Amino acid sequence: MHQSVTPTSVEVFFDADDIIVSKTDLKGRITYANKVFTDICGYSEAELIGQPHSIVRHPDMPRCVFKLLWDTLADGREIFAYVKNMTRRGDYYWVFAHVTPSFDAAGKVIGYHSNRRVPDRQVVAALAPVYKQLADIEAQHRNGKDGLAASTRQMIDFVKSKSVSYDQFVFSL
Repeated sequence: MHQSVTPTSVEVFFDADDIIVSKTDLKGRITYANKVFTDICGYSEAELIGQPHSIVRHPDMPRCVFKLLWDTLADGREIFAYVKNMTRRGDYYWVFAHVTPSFDAAGKVIGYHSNRRVPDRQVVAALAPVYKQLADIEAQHRNGKDGLAASTRQMIDFVKSKSVSYDQFVFSL
């Protein structure tokens, strides 16, 4: 299912009133996808269920952003992030994601819930070059682990230079 998709330069937009919703298990495999999600990404619900959420990952996205996201969720905390995703056809769409852990009655994390809204275009314009720089840092390393470590350090240093947390940085843009 996880076939190679060639990115295009076509941006897809969705309505400001629409919310893309998905749920995943602890390993990031999709367990729920709403109609807005399927309409935008171009996959059917049946094609998405059981697939890794990275099925919509755009290659322009630096891996360090997803490392931050998963590390934050693993700590049981929510995260807000701007993400560039890719459709089945290779087109792209930006989202402002709010991802939260889902807990069972005993307080144990059992999965994750993500709501994605239309992003602020000024923030996308401000973040796109930062993401490109981070992705370029990752690409400069033959070893993926080294690239991820280098871009993660760069992102942490960049956010620290603003004297705020990542979430505060995102909301300050």
